Amino acid sequence: MGKPALDELLDAAVAAVGGTPRPGQQQMAKAVAESMAQGDPLLVEAGTGTGKSLAYLVPAIAHTLARKERRVVVATATLALQRQLVAHDLPLISGALAPLLGRAPEFALLKGRNNYVCLNKINSAGDEEEQDGLFDPKALSDLGRHVLRVRDWAEETDTGDRDDLAPGVPDRVWTAVSVSSRECLGAGKCPFGTSCFAEAARERARAADLVVTNHALLAIDTFDGEIKVLPEHDAVIIDEAHELVSRATGADSGELTAGLAERAARRCHRQLDEAVSQRLDLAAAEFAVELDEAEAGRFTQLPEPLADALTMLRDAAREAVSALGRNRDKSGGGDEGARRQAQAGVEQIFELADRLLQSSEYDVVWLDRGERSTALRIAPLSVAQQLRHRLFARTPAVLTSATLKIGGDFDNVAGSLGLYAAERADRLEARPERAPAAATDTAPAGADDDTTATGSDADADHPIPWQALDVGSPFDYPKQGILYTAKHLSAPGRELGEEQLSEIAELIAAAGGRTLGLFSSMRAADLAAREMRGRLDYLGLPVLCQGEDSLPQLIQRFAEDPKACLFGTLSLWQGVNVPGSSCQLVIIDRIPFPRPDDPLATARQEAVARNGGNGFMAVAASHAALLLAQGAGRLIRSSADRGVVAVLDSRLATARYGSFLRAGLPDFWPTSDSETVYAALRRLDEAAKDREKKEEEKE
Repeated sequence: MGKPALDELLDAAVAAVGGTPRPGQQQMAKAVAESMAQGDPLLVEAGTGTGKSLAYLVPAIAHTLARKERRVVVATATLALQRQLVAHDLPLISGALAPLLGRAPEFALLKGRNNYVCLNKINSAGDEEEQDGLFDPKALSDLGRHVLRVRDWAEETDTGDRDDLAPGVPDRVWTAVSVSSRECLGAGKCPFGTSCFAEAARERARAADLVVTNHALLAIDTFDGEIKVLPEHDAVIIDEAHELVSRATGADSGELTAGLAERAARRCHRQLDEAVSQRLDLAAAEFAVELDEAEAGRFTQLPEPLADALTMLRDAAREAVSALGRNRDKSGGGDEGARRQAQAGVEQIFELADRLLQSSEYDVVWLDRGERSTALRIAPLSVAQQLRHRLFARTPAVLTSATLKIGGDFDNVAGSLGLYAAERADRLEARPERAPAAATDTAPAGADDDTTATGSDADADHPIPWQALDVGSPFDYPKQGILYTAKHLSAPGRELGEEQLSEIAELIAAAGGRTLGLFSSMRAADLAAREMRGRLDYLGLPVLCQGEDSLPQLIQRFAEDPKACLFGTLSLWQGVNVPGSSCQLVIIDRIPFPRPDDPLATARQEAVARNGGNGFMAVAASHAALLLAQGAGRLIRSSADRGVVAVLDSRLATARYGSFLRAGLPDFWPTSDSETVYAALRRLDEAAKDREKKEEEKE
C-alpha cells in the first residue's frame, strides 16, 4: 500500500468528525505539510468556521508517522481548546487515519507539574499545611475539608489533573496538595515515585507521536536552557497564536510580595540554624516595610530604601539556600519533602530579588498596589529575540489563529514574534494606510540586511524565511453581520456615561436580549449590569455579569436563555462560543487600548519610539486591534448566524487610526445609522422567536 495523499487523509478526518470539505481547510493543510517538510515558520490566519484544528492535526500526524522517532508538539492558549483536541478531535481523527497510515497515532496531554496532585504531599501530615492553617477547624475549616476531598479524589482519579476535579478547589488548597518542579523530590527519592501522576503524564508524552500542551509550558521549555519539560520534538504547532507573546511574557515574568518572602522564611524555621533563620526573618520584615512605603508605578531605578531592603533579602536568601544545600545529607525520610519545599521557596526569593536588583534595560520593573497585596513586578521588555533564537531558528513551527493580521497584514505579529531580525523588530511600525495583504505573503527579501547580530546562535541572526497565509472564512460576513459604530456618541470618558448607557438600553431592547456585552473594565461591566437590570426590568430580560458565578456556568445560562444578556471583560472577549440566536448582538463599550498607566505597555511604546517607530501604533493600537477583532469574532459562529456588532466608541469612525483598527475586523456591512440597526435587531428578534416557537411545538 502506497503512502496516502494528504487530501485522502483530510477527507477521512473530516468525515470522522461529521464535517464537510472546505477550501480554506484544504489550502491550510497543504501549507502546513509543506512548512513542516521545509522547516520555515508559517503564519496562518484561519477565520472562524475554517476547521483549522483538522487542517493542522492531519498533516502533523502524517508527518510524525512518516518516520520513526518523530514527534510534534501542539501548544494552545486555553484549556477549552486543549480539551477539544484531546477529548474530541484526536480520538476521532486517530481512528479514521489508522487504516490509511498503518497504525493509530498516539497522543498525550502534558501540563506543568503543579497541575497534578502530589501523592507524597497529600499523604504527609505536613507542618506547612498546619502552619498555613488549612486544618485549623476554627480559622479555615472549609479549606481543610477541601483538602480532605482532594485526598479522597486522589485515590480514584486516573490522571491527578486539577482540571478533572469537579467541583474545583481554591488556589490555596491546590497549592497545599501539589508541588512545583523545584519542590519535587524526584521519582527516585519519592516514596510515591512509581505512582506519580506528573511522571505518568511525562511518560505518556515521551511515548506519544503528538503532544498537546499550553503556551506557558512551551515558553518555559524554550527559554530555560537547563530544564526541558517537553519531550524531544521535530516540529511545533501553535494554535491561538495571537496569545503567544502574552503567555510567553507571563512565563518569563515574576512578582515579589511581602507575603511570599515571609512564607519562604517561615518554611525554613525547622530546616536552618537559628541565626540564619533570624536573618531571613529580619530581611523579609524589612522588605515588607519598605514595600509598603514605596510609591506605586514603574521604576527605571529602584528607590534606595527599597533597593537596600531587597539587597538584604537577596543576601539572606542566598545564605539560606547554601545552608539548606549543606543540610541535604542530614535530612532523612519525611524531612526531605519539607527541606525541598523550603529550599524551593528561598531559591525563588533569591532569583527574583537578584533579577530586580540588576535593573536590566531588557526588563521592566514596577510596583503594583492592589486591594489585597502590594507586589514588586518584573517582566521582559520583549520576548521576540528569545522566541527567534531559541524556537523559530531551531524548530519548524506553524502558528495559527483567527486573528493574526493586524492593520491588514502580518508584519506586526511577525515582529513581535522575532521573525524579523532584532533591529527590524524593535522599530516595527504599524502602517494604517497600507492596503490589506494578498492571500499569501513572504517576508521581503533583504528586509533584515542592515541588522546587527545580537544573539548567541549565529544562524539565528540571519533573516528567518517565513510564510504567511490567509485562508479566509467560509462565512459571508457582509450578509450575516452589521458593524455599527455609534458615531454620534461623545468620545468615551473614564466611566460609562448616560449617552452610552442609553444606547446600550436601546440596543438590547431592540434585540430582545440576546446580547453579549464586552467591556473594557469590570467596573464598567458592573455599572452596565446594574443599570440595565433597572432600565429593562419591564421586558423581563435576565442580565448576567461576570463574577456572579463561574464563567462556564454563566456562558451556559446565556446560551440556554435567548432573552439573557451576559456582561463581562477580558475573558469574554476571547472565550465565548455561542452560535445561534442567543447571541445576536455584541456590544463593545470602547476601543480596548491598554491602560494609560500600564507600565509594560508604556515601556514597550517608549522602546519602539527610541528606535524611530510609532510606539502608539506598534503597541497600543496593535493591542487594541487584536482584542477588537477577537471581540467582534464572538458574533458569527456558524453559517446560520446573523447579528450586529455595536461599537460605542466614536473614535473607530473618526480617529486617524480607525482604518487600521477596522482592517482587522470581519468584513461586516458597516453603518453609523442607529435607526437602521434598531430595525435590523427587531427583525432578527422576531425571526428568532418564530423559530423558537416552532421548535417548542415540535417538542
